[in-house]
Amino acid sequence: MKLLHQARQTPWKAWLELRRYMTLPLARLTFALNGVAWQSGWRIYGAPIIQRHAGSTIRIGRNLTLRSWYASNPLGVVRRTLLCTWARGAELLIGDSVGMTGAVIVAQTRIEIGNHVWIGANSTIIDTDFHPLSPQARHVNPSAGKSAPILIEDEVFIGMWAIILKGVRIGRGAVVGAGAVVTSDVPAGAVVAGNPAQVVRQLVE
Repeated sequence: MKLLHQARQTPWKAWLELRRYMTLPLARLTFALNGVAWQSGWRIYGAPIIQRHAGSTIRIGRNLTLRSWYASNPLGVVRRTLLCTWARGAELLIGDSVGMTGAVIVAQTRIEIGNHVWIGANSTIIDTDFHPLSPQARHVNPSAGKSAPILIEDEVFIGMWAIILKGVRIGRGAVVGAGAVVTSDVPAGAVVAGNPAQVVRQLVE
């Protein structure tokens, strides 16, 4: 009775769940073909794009919620979630109960995301510059951009369209505002916003 009531109130959610079940085999195949073990409690609304470099690691915990379909989030998903390891030895480690919508996550060195982290619609997390800043260096090796690990601790909330850049540590329970560009460490429990992101307040438990 409760499910019927919910379907009447929010019919698009009922359709999304039906579509999720119908496409479950494709989602599972996508992860399997890329050597990523399927875990319990996963809810996949559209298979992501996975690009795993040989000799790299992508590991994801339980209870993942991942959205890649446009209508799967009222904020709008402008692209499929993309999970990428860009080099041999790179590590992309995602904890339990993580949610992401249309996210791009690229690890050349190491990106570690803790438990109960929410990654808002169309956000980007990349631990590499991809290309050198110097024109001369780009002529020599256009792929020799600098890289440094990213650590996102437990219970962090990242607002939509945020960008997290290399070498950043985001402390437990911090909030990254929508559209923020994070270029330096964020203290635990802090709220940051802007470009570059600055602390605007401290949450009080």
